[in-house]
Amino acid sequence: MTIKPTLFSRSLIAISLSALLSACGADSSTQTQNATPPLIAPGAPGDLPTWAFSGKTGIGTSFEPYVTTTQHAGEYQDSVDNPVSRVWFSLAQGILTETMFGLIHNAQLKEAQFIVTGNGFIDTEKDNTITSIDYLYKDDQGRPLSLAYKVVNKDIEGKYQIEKHFFTDPDRDALMMKVMFTAFESGITPYLYLNPHVDNAGANDIATVSRDGSTLLAYTAEADSSVISIKADTPFIKASAGFVGQSDGLTDLQQNGEMDWQYQSTSGKTAQIGNVALTAQLPTLDVSTDGKTSLTSTFVIGFGKDQASSIATTQATLASGYKKVLAAYNGEGDNLGWQDYLASLDALPSMTANTTDGGKLLYASALVLKAQEDKTHAGALIASLSNPWGDTVSAVNGSTGYKAVWPRDFYQCAMAFLAMGDTQTPKVAFEYLKKVQVSSQTPGYKGVPGWFLQKTHVDGEIEWVGVQLDQTAMPIMLGWKLWQAGVLTDSEISHWYKTMLKPAAEFLVTGGDVKLDWNNTHITPLKTQQERWEEQQGYSPSTTAAVVAGLVAASEIATQSNDTAAAAQYLQTAKQMAAKIDDLMVTTQGRLTETDANDSPAIAPYFLRLAPTGQPNSNVKLADNNGRMGLDQRLILDGGFLELVRYGVRSANDSTVKQTLALIDNTNLDDNLRVKYQFTTQDNQQIPGFRRYGNDGYGEDVHTGASYAEKGSNTPGQRGRVWPFFTGERGHFELANALIDNSLSQERHQQLLNRYVKGMEYFANEGLMLPEQAWDGVGNPTRFNYQMGQGTNSATPLAWTHAEYVKLVRSMTDKAVWDAYPIVTEALKR
Repeated sequence: MTIKPTLFSRSLIAISLSALLSACGADSSTQTQNATPPLIAPGAPGDLPTWAFSGKTGIGTSFEPYVTTTQHAGEYQDSVDNPVSRVWFSLAQGILTETMFGLIHNAQLKEAQFIVTGNGFIDTEKDNTITSIDYLYKDDQGRPLSLAYKVVNKDIEGKYQIEKHFFTDPDRDALMMKVMFTAFESGITPYLYLNPHVDNAGANDIATVSRDGSTLLAYTAEADSSVISIKADTPFIKASAGFVGQSDGLTDLQQNGEMDWQYQSTSGKTAQIGNVALTAQLPTLDVSTDGKTSLTSTFVIGFGKDQASSIATTQATLASGYKKVLAAYNGEGDNLGWQDYLASLDALPSMTANTTDGGKLLYASALVLKAQEDKTHAGALIASLSNPWGDTVSAVNGSTGYKAVWPRDFYQCAMAFLAMGDTQTPKVAFEYLKKVQVSSQTPGYKGVPGWFLQKTHVDGEIEWVGVQLDQTAMPIMLGWKLWQAGVLTDSEISHWYKTMLKPAAEFLVTGGDVKLDWNNTHITPLKTQQERWEEQQGYSPSTTAAVVAGLVAASEIATQSNDTAAAAQYLQTAKQMAAKIDDLMVTTQGRLTETDANDSPAIAPYFLRLAPTGQPNSNVKLADNNGRMGLDQRLILDGGFLELVRYGVRSANDSTVKQTLALIDNTNLDDNLRVKYQFTTQDNQQIPGFRRYGNDGYGEDVHTGASYAEKGSNTPGQRGRVWPFFTGERGHFELANALIDNSLSQERHQQLLNRYVKGMEYFANEGLMLPEQAWDGVGNPTRFNYQMGQGTNSATPLAWTHAEYVKLVRSMTDKAVWDAYPIVTEALKR
């Protein structure tokens, strides 16, 4: 497909190709005298770029300790003794996918894989091999000790095998990939194929091969462009730069199985930009007398803010060698690495005994959660190192995807760190939150301050501006938890009360005018502009649970800070809000039944997912969203009401809670309204999974199998799937229920472990990554032919899911709900 250059309108800067190439060789004057004119690849700008498959089987980055000096406590600061590596990578479908450098959302590479040619075939790793993945560094029980991976890709027809090891250099901005090729027939030739998406977009790139053919480079035409450089310890036989789908190596090889094109750059005297690729041919493997032959090669992908630093980084990492870099990454010997972080988590040993897989997912979750923190803005915890349904999402313009900060997901992660025994990360994270709170310093803001921004980049740049009251309550809740745990001292919590938590509490009490970007509205709590799924306005049980808990926590903190008038106001408001729940969010004229018998009476009262106007007995419809038409509010269930129990607003044996739960568990409902699905483990145990709510459209199309909004707009057939962290939320409720009725015997405890802890473990993929959504068997299984319980292409790993698993294991270990708020229950009784 030929794309008109006018689609890509970023400003350009002319680049001298000869100057760039000379820096990669020994002597520029000699090269100029002897050189033939450089070959410029045709076909600009190439095919439209997209991101990669989002169902990651692995993510990685180097572990970095915080600086401990008083002046820079809680920061990541580069120094000779503590160089900070700011590189993150992801793996999916057996290949290297989105790889970031600088800020955690700043993608540089869409994917890197091998093309393999032989007698009558041209294969790509992603499409023509069977993949397995494991961790390179594990303990005697098979628990991962670092985020270093071994990926083995076996040709479907048994002609070759590719084993790859992935990890980053803790001392440099570089990724190492050691590759072992094994051929089982002669004439097998591997080619490294990379598709850069420099500085978080794929339509503005330039690709170049150094004059001596040893280094592949990619960058943009912008003056401040990041630069990617790729080298190997095995000399390239040939190398070429080209435009994807037009003049790249894959297009070349698909014509006759030979690499005929050897373009030195995609750009000449005038900067041509587009979707580019780099291809390097490795030696051909011919089978020896033992029936196989092999080739081992180590590749380094280095990053820098200019060409010289990128190449120097790549060369230095390559010179350090595989063993040294891997040992530093793992934390072996005198190195400080991932195994040291795990060793610092003093709660892990006892928690491991309350898993059903020997702690494998628990250890992986600890690593995954810590890996999803930015290293320039310490404490910035993102939602996922992925871009949902990325392989069908345009990469013409930059997109953070889920690589961004939501205070709600943030809270879940911070509480998980605390549960594992990490007190540093949640404290640094809590202090970071001030960066994303609205104040008079927020660019372009006019209105009442105190609320927390919906979604931001890790540096605080505003992305989405909806008001979600739970995201304003949760920082208060986190502050209280850290104070109670002794992580924040009395003086520290008083300081943060004055500077951050009091404005938040005031907003929860009074709301007010909000004017930021498109958002010009008036907020009157308890009515939230957006509930926890960020889609609709109204009165939400889950939002209410957080707001009430936040205000009770604020009351205690205010008392500690000698602000007695505010303390009384917050407590009184929390009580008033809790007293309004039934009137605002519980229907007594339900339209759902516990069974599908038409003549059965409605089970009422029950909690609604959302009451737009606070009139739960009316036929008010929810708004259309995600391709689905809005339905009568009384038809839509959402398990978010269980947060009322977790945070202490309602008891686990509350009759309305029980009746709503019976409806949630009704598997006879139509699939559009149904929430609960059953999954069968390998040992034939039944475990539950739950959708966000009935009539959810945030997922693949049931008729066509297309991704969510695949062609840029929603379709009526889109359907949200099961979210595994709801299995954890239900497990927390069942634990609270067993505690309140004194039925938590040893046998009951084991049943909860087998049903809910094992249930969450069931949803983990081979790389121990937990997804946002899992396939529930309804409708077209898509181009990926998903199986029951398999994570979809929405977002994996989801930090919230891993956090919920960690918290559930801690709750089962303590035999008490970890993130409960007993002060709320006590306060509401007074």
